[in-house]
Amino acid sequence: MKTTNKTLFVLGLLVITSYGASAQASATATASATILTAISITKTADMSFGNISVQAASGGTVILSTAGVRSTTGGVTLPATAGTVTAASFTIGGEGSYTYVITLPSTAHTIISGANSMTVTTFTSNPSGTGQLTGGTQTLTVGATLNVAAGQATGVYASETGFNVTVNYN
Repeated sequence: MKTTNKTLFVLGLLVITSYGASAQASATATASATILTAISITKTADMSFGNISVQAASGGTVILSTAGVRSTTGGVTLPATAGTVTAASFTIGGEGSYTYVITLPSTAHTIISGANSMTVTTFTSNPSGTGQLTGGTQTLTVGATLNVAAGQATGVYASETGFNVTVNYN
C-alpha cells in the first residue's frame, strides 16, 4: 500500500509538472530605428534696422517686421535715406515634410557703439512658433523691436555677439 501511495504521488507530481510546462508560450519580436536627416539652421542675412533719427526729448522704438518693413513709435523717425534694412534670414534644412519648433531669444539683445548701447527685444519669426520643411528646406525670417533712448548718441551700433535662433524637430 505504501508503494502504491508513493507511486501515485510520483505520478501526480509528473502530471502537475507536465501541465505547468505545457501552459507556457513564447513569441519573438524585432527591434528597429530610423535615423532622420539632422535638422540644420544656416544664417543667410543679418538683422539691420537701417538709418534712424531720434528726438532729444523722447525716445521710442523701431519695429522691424519679418518682411523687413519698419515702423516707429515715440520720438523715433525714419530718414528718407533708409540705409540697409533687413530682417534676419535663415535656411532650415532637414527631413522633408517634417515639422519643427522655433525658439527665439527671450531676453534683450544688446547692440553697442563705443560706450553707448540699445536693446533689441520682442523677436518674431515667419513662420511663427513652428515650421514645416517642404522638400527638406524652408526659409525662416526674424524681426524684432529696437529700443531707442531719448537723445541716443549717434554712431553705428552692432552686436558683439549674435543672438540665437534654435530649431528642433517636433
